[in-house]
Amino acid sequence: MNAIVSILPEQTFLKAIGGEKVNVSLMVQPGNSPHTYEPKPSQMIDIAKAHLYFAIDVEFEHVWLPKFQNLNPKMHIIDLAENITKMQMQEKHEEDDHEEEKDAHQSEHEHEGEDPHIWTAPVNVKIIAHNIYNALKKEDPKNTDYYKRNLDIFLASIDETDRQIIHFLSSLEDTRKFMVFHPSWGYFAKAYNLEQIAVEVEGKEPKPKELIHLLQEAKEEKVKAIFTQPEFSDTVAKIIAKELQIPVVKVSPLAPNWSENLINIAKAIAGEN
Repeated sequence: MNAIVSILPEQTFLKAIGGEKVNVSLMVQPGNSPHTYEPKPSQMIDIAKAHLYFAIDVEFEHVWLPKFQNLNPKMHIIDLAENITKMQMQEKHEEDDHEEEKDAHQSEHEHEGEDPHIWTAPVNVKIIAHNIYNALKKEDPKNTDYYKRNLDIFLASIDETDRQIIHFLSSLEDTRKFMVFHPSWGYFAKAYNLEQIAVEVEGKEPKPKELIHLLQEAKEEKVKAIFTQPEFSDTVAKIIAKELQIPVVKVSPLAPNWSENLINIAKAIAGEN
């Protein structure tokens, strides 16, 4: 069976459950942004041969899914975000001036409304896993037992990831806040009763006044690390990190090793990196 996924974490989830029964093609290649991605001609050939497309509500899908469906009307599109309650993206810096707000709309990194990064919380990955399993057994009923065994193994590994995250975060005494450049970790924060302090919101770096405010907040909250993404510039993050003498941790929500990723984030928030 040929299946397409939009982003790397989905590929990890689908391979865990589909195993050798599913050929997985990835749309957004490493180092690219799902905000602005445009498929290559070779990928359109994969679309034409696919039985299933696993969508996860990232930005480029809004433009391209109808085109993919036109190219291959027989391909079933599965929404992996089904049954997951979406959060709103973090709002702008409180002290932004009103006339500045218009500028934000030009940014390619801007999110409006719902936060698409649902896979950053293990509780959501469990729902995603069930959505994958249901789609595979419907498309390929004769291998249902195979998919079910893989699902059970994967669900157990999600529980283990969750246990490790809770273990590392249990040492947190004086703060539940962590600093991020881009507010991609909202679902992770919500799942573990944490709060992300975003440096950049809606594609905009903070003005000097806001930077001072952020530094004060980070000091008061005893923030132990600042998280940046390889996809974004980390100049401002380095300034903050130097001022606070905390490490800059490069971590992408698009990394394929989602479990190790989340555990490493928990370690860094707890000051154990």
